Amino acid sequence: MARAGVTRDQLAGAARAALGGGRRLDAVERITGGSKKGVYRLTMDDATTAVAYVWSPSENYWPSADRAEDLTDPFSAGLGLDIFEAAHRRLRAVGVRVPELRLVDRDGTHGPADLAIVEDLPGENLEELLARDPRAAAPVMDRLAQALEGMRGHRAATYGKVAVVDGGGTSRGVSCASVVLERALRDLAEAAVRDPRIAAARDRLDERLRTLAAAVRPRRAYAVVHGELGPDHVRVAADGAPVVVDIEGTMYFDVEWEHVFLRIRLHDAYRPLAVDGLDEDRLALYLLAQRLSLTAGPLRLLDGDFPHRASMAAIAEHNLTEALELIRA
Repeated sequence: MARAGVTRDQLAGAARAALGGGRRLDAVERITGGSKKGVYRLTMDDATTAVAYVWSPSENYWPSADRAEDLTDPFSAGLGLDIFEAAHRRLRAVGVRVPELRLVDRDGTHGPADLAIVEDLPGENLEELLARDPRAAAPVMDRLAQALEGMRGHRAATYGKVAVVDGGGTSRGVSCASVVLERALRDLAEAAVRDPRIAAARDRLDERLRTLAAAVRPRRAYAVVHGELGPDHVRVAADGAPVVVDIEGTMYFDVEWEHVFLRIRLHDAYRPLAVDGLDEDRLALYLLAQRLSLTAGPLRLLDGDFPHRASMAAIAEHNLTEALELIRA
């Protein structure tokens, strides 16, 4: 059964406060894709539009174990307006375009949950543009490469969520690699329970993860990374600018984490974003870790009532196969 989500009446006051000018909210449309927050397009009676983000437990499809609020874990869910605003500020400061904020509500003025209203970007995302017209996508990719350069150039002495580090805090673990190893072993254990092929290869995958992690040398500075910067998380604005969305996972981390994810998602289209000097030991560890994460995460999501089940099952199956290939090499 589909979840009810928020209603037009629940968002009417927020829409008026954000867009004003005597406008009245005419329609609310849930936008496909969100799994941890509700994403809704708001259309006013004069056709002005905006997008509402709603951080409510009823909008989070992930099992309860994934809702932990331990912000010292760089990979914790970290849901809510404070996390979003910290990421928004940091990305803007390093030259990355993100949706303009129209309204924030953390004190329940317009509803029971954290709420933000941002500019609407109703055109294609980068994934759709690359599939439709790779040549037209080329200048967008060039501008995305510039944004990534700005992120890579801003360093911090500690790793972790932007909200934690920019607030003067520290994160768990002793290094990015140690945090990734811990998470990958957890993903491995959970995937093994859900799929017999992973269960049969668990010891070999465990050994490979530990061997790869042991080869990683210490690092003293960390870049800004989005964390899940797939082409579906890049909207293309009317002027051709890439606009980064779903930003709550933004953190200071090894830049290799970002580039492994980009390679996985973009395949040959990744080339304009490639950079020199990435650490091969980190790339190897993070590739296997992300393959396991992209297996275990979708399988966990399928334990619940996430509606887009076929696509999620396909993601798990593809990455499971790729993870097993990495221990056959």
